[in-house]
Amino acid sequence: MGEKAFDFKRAYKDLYMPKDEPELIEVPSMNFLMVDGNGDPNNNPEFRQATELLYGLSYAIKMSRKKGRQPEGYFDYVVPPLEGLWWIEEGAFSFEKRDNWKWTLMIRQPDFVDDELVQWAKAELERKKPELAVHKARFVTFYEGLCVQIMHTGPYTTEPETMTKVEAFLLEHGLKDGLTSGGKHHEIYLSDPRKCKPESMKTVLRHPVKQV
Repeated sequence: MGEKAFDFKRAYKDLYMPKDEPELIEVPSMNFLMVDGNGDPNNNPEFRQATELLYGLSYAIKMSRKKGRQPEGYFDYVVPPLEGLWWIEEGAFSFEKRDNWKWTLMIRQPDFVDDELVQWAKAELERKKPELAVHKARFVTFYEGLCVQIMHTGPYTTEPETMTKVEAFLLEHGLKDGLTSGGKHHEIYLSDPRKCKPESMKTVLRHPVKQV
């Protein structure tokens, strides 16, 4: 039997498997493919295309060695989960009012990935699926820093209930909400909503904070 593919979720449980109670974490720099968009994600063609684009590029990169590419430092791995940054331009962020949401969807990439490999993957995907706007994807090193995170179990619509725990944690520990200074609400989607019952879905909720 061959070696088991590297799984970022298992290797970095502090980032992907938090408890169901809030905890403070320093999130390091990581490489991501990102696509930006606007509006309510539900029934949103832009959101669906961004998701398809990110997965298409991520799997092209994963399979690059079988396509004749030999990235230095390549290792076999499980494509990490889809993640999302959420914010609004003005006012207080609300989970109920969604038409003014701004979002960035993203998928983490291994350290061996560079701009050259990303450009190759874009060309491969564009050849197979010319309808996807590959130019919208960007390759970014993202540093998040100090955050409070928690595991949310259940449908996306009940996330505000879990976020009340985060809000209480900030008050208890004298932390300032990072959204007020340009930070973005962060979600990591560990469950596939097409295959998982809503009440069993798991989503990491990560919120930027600052020490007062």
